[in-house]
Amino acid sequence: MTFRLYPNEKTELILRYHRKLHKDLYNAAVNNRFNQYKIYNHKVDYFEQQNCLPAFKEVWIEYKELPSHALQATLKRVDYAFERWFKGLGKRPRFKSIRHYSGWTYPDCAGFKVESDGENGYLGLSKIGRIQMRGQAKYWGKPTTCTILYRNGKWYASITVNVLDQVFKPLILPLGAAGIDLGCKAALSITDGENHQQIDAPKFLRNAEHLVKKASKDKRRKRAPNRKKKIKASRRFKKAQSKVSNLYRKVANQRQNWVHQVAVEIVSSSSFIATEKLEVKNMTRKAKKGKRKKQKAGLNKSILDVGFGMLRSTIKYKVEQIGGVFIEVPTRQVKPSQTCPKCGHQHKKTLDIRVHECGVCNYIQDRDIAAAEVMLYWAKGTLPGLGTSLADADLTSSTSRTRKTAGSMRQLGEKKRQKSQSDFAKNKLEDVETSNSGEAS
Repeated sequence: MTFRLYPNEKTELILRYHRKLHKDLYNAAVNNRFNQYKIYNHKVDYFEQQNCLPAFKEVWIEYKELPSHALQATLKRVDYAFERWFKGLGKRPRFKSIRHYSGWTYPDCAGFKVESDGENGYLGLSKIGRIQMRGQAKYWGKPTTCTILYRNGKWYASITVNVLDQVFKPLILPLGAAGIDLGCKAALSITDGENHQQIDAPKFLRNAEHLVKKASKDKRRKRAPNRKKKIKASRRFKKAQSKVSNLYRKVANQRQNWVHQVAVEIVSSSSFIATEKLEVKNMTRKAKKGKRKKQKAGLNKSILDVGFGMLRSTIKYKVEQIGGVFIEVPTRQVKPSQTCPKCGHQHKKTLDIRVHECGVCNYIQDRDIAAAEVMLYWAKGTLPGLGTSLADADLTSSTSRTRKTAGSMRQLGEKKRQKSQSDFAKNKLEDVETSNSGEAS
């Protein structure tokens, strides 16, 4: 749950100061890892940096004001970045400026206290103070972690809570089943086998594009910063930059609000959802040289404007919240756009053909609706010709990649417990050997 924070002037100065200290600690930890490996060929891990925190505080005494658990969480963020880099999930960790360092985390309740029942209230932060917050949570429970974020000139608190599983399950589960096809013109094509519905793409970015271009043109006329020439940005440049950021933030908020409204509408009538498995990152890659770069750039913008990934993930977690079933159909195996939902015959169609016309059973339907029907029938196991079943729903598509996991706070806790247990067993073994040698002598 995310709440908006309203600190006073004094508290905001402390928040900014703590954010700067956490940013400096992050950069120092990244620099320490690279230098130790480059100079001494020594690989630094999380536990080594964590154990150095007391000595670090003796040199940099300003860090004594910050809670130790929050500093450990920042070091864990560094460890997480290196783990992702080693496993090929992210780029090489880099030093962060204050503009690109959003905030810090309290990994347990020792650093914060929430005075709320899920709607508005106050947040007490260790060494900072009591801050008013506004927001409403759909479910509420015991707070476990708290992340302080600074975005677009505003402060937020992202709080995770432990919620009983029973509250997620409604008394009456919707019995409907739906197949969903995602597209650029019709954002969602939904069918239950008999009734069909198409929701047009809202095109928030396209509608605001002329305003963004005008604001960006005004920004280019102002004095921009240049680090090499040691030129600072003018006040008018910062003001123009803020205007562009506000426009993009408004578009993002509109899209997020629309996605949640659509997901709630779908889940309210269906607890069985089947949709295609898409790799949005691969779909929105830049075109290679000489291969219709402008057309591909326009397609990428349309895909990102609809928000394929956000739609899929939001519908998925809302279905799973109520105890429903969410199926991702392997696209390259089933080929929903090329398959007839009535007879199972496959016929290759180019993207400009928007109507499905089967030459075998003469079934005529909108291309997107037909694809949604194929996915629904495949998930149910009633698609002719392919012999599918619900048990096949876990089959991985050739369009997906096996995601490797990096370290998390939970894994860190398990590793700490294993280490403490092994140390305890080692000490006990040494005590036994010492006592045995004493008896022998």
